[in-house]
Amino acid sequence: MYEDEVKVEETETEAAPVEFQDETLVCVECGNEFVFTAGEQAFYAEKGYTNKPKRCKACRDAKKNANKPPRQTYVAVCSECGGEAILPFEPSKDKPVYCSACFEKRRNAR
Repeated sequence: MYEDEVKVEETETEAAPVEFQDETLVCVECGNEFVFTAGEQAFYAEKGYTNKPKRCKACRDAKKNANKPPRQTYVAVCSECGGEAILPFEPSKDKPVYCSACFEKRRNAR
């Protein structure tokens, strides 16, 4: 530090923690009321968001997924019980395929 410089002491100013309360808002899409919870408000503040949400969770999800193509599923016969297995992938002929219930039983047995 140079002699002619004055050292300014920095004092830490502790801001009082903001206390959030649940707030009821109205969705601009469907007109239904939804709750903007204190936890969501804290999350928004932490991320630096200043605007409140304008849509309810269902309308936000619908808008987010509007341009996504529907998921491709495949139907196969369960190798264990013979029931219907709905799969997110095309099954190969050389590997066994299990329905959701049989798959869970096998996974829990490990």
